[in-house]
Amino acid sequence: MQFNPGLAFESTEAQYQYQVQALNKQLGYIEARSTYYKKVFKAHGTDISRIKTLADLETLPTTSKSDMQEHNMDFLCVPPGSIKEYTATSGTRGRPVTIALTEHDLQRLAYNERQSFACADGKPEDIYQLMLTLDRQFMAGMAYYMGIRELGASMIRTGPGLPPMQWDTIFRLKANSIVAVPSFILKLAEYALEHNIDLKNTPIQKAICIGENIRGGDLEPNALGEKITGQWPMKLYSTYASTEMQTAFTECSAGMGGHHQPDLIIFEILDDAGKQLKAGEYGEVVITTLGVEGMPLLRYRTGDICTAYETPCSCGRTTSRLSPVIGRKQQMIKYKGTTLYPPAVFDILNHIPFIKEYVVEVYTNELGTDDIRLHLNTPLPIDDCEAKIKPLLQSKLRVIPMLRFHSTAAIQNMQFPDGSRKQVKFLDNRQNTI
Repeated sequence: MQFNPGLAFESTEAQYQYQVQALNKQLGYIEARSTYYKKVFKAHGTDISRIKTLADLETLPTTSKSDMQEHNMDFLCVPPGSIKEYTATSGTRGRPVTIALTEHDLQRLAYNERQSFACADGKPEDIYQLMLTLDRQFMAGMAYYMGIRELGASMIRTGPGLPPMQWDTIFRLKANSIVAVPSFILKLAEYALEHNIDLKNTPIQKAICIGENIRGGDLEPNALGEKITGQWPMKLYSTYASTEMQTAFTECSAGMGGHHQPDLIIFEILDDAGKQLKAGEYGEVVITTLGVEGMPLLRYRTGDICTAYETPCSCGRTTSRLSPVIGRKQQMIKYKGTTLYPPAVFDILNHIPFIKEYVVEVYTNELGTDDIRLHLNTPLPIDDCEAKIKPLLQSKLRVIPMLRFHSTAAIQNMQFPDGSRKQVKFLDNRQNTI
């Protein structure tokens, strides 16, 4: 597959025609090579020759996370000897899924991230400090590393955690950009304030934010985004991706949603009945990869709830854009007559200055319905914290979940269980997942 870096700036009609041709090529490849999709096509009587437009995708079956967990290696389209890298999902939503990449897939991944960093105003003269792991089969860390190399910029691989070391490295090596989880960026800011580091006079000019939202559904900064920029005057760029899609949606400087890369992926927004929704309507993100050799995916249901924007962007790109994730379908909580997603609860807690850390737990109560338990860390006396937080929760959620208070060490153990690659802020302990 030949990449087309200029496609994002071409007409929407040119993008559409490119995707139709790339889809037809990918469908032929899948039908010829994928054990899993051969079985699916046969079971559904699928005739790929009838797929003439992107709207025709709706006639094809979707693929779920559980399909990949149950039939993982049946998705492989190349001989084992062609695989150059084995990566895996984090396993936060069940058994980890292995994603195998060929040399071409690795080049595609590097190209994807080069385009993403360029979209986020990345330049060859930048120095990026990577505050994330590159081990444990973590595709994202490897992708950022390769993308920065492709961009021609410099990088410093400090890994996650250890604010004193991060700050020492920033000042010694003059990194002007960081790649990190937003909640850790906030910890860096808090450490700086505690140790008399002037956040208005650091080398850092921008941050690529991964793994957590920094904006709400209205594209305005959420509590986490406001906390960071309120203390640390720099530019934040949000990015959305998953191991399975091998592609990122990244914000430009306008901050109006993550830009689609039309030469790498097709995305749809589906309602609960599986029907394609229009721009501005919220539904589940479903993706079809383009140009993937090892494990291409057809109409893969991510479980993430978003909407698409098609209004013009000031950066000059003509692509659609994806909103922040407002929740995950599997994580939807039905609590005392209210439907909630964890990010909404996170945003409420992030707005409360005396809550330093938290974990949101949902479980099945004795009536068989969802119940919420908030695990909190606060410097306040527990009685004072309860007196302050309960009215806030009542006003925002209309209900008051059960509260549990923990030491700093205890809450960190909850957030970083053994073997975890990511910070855990949501525990789903329901008897039956949604």
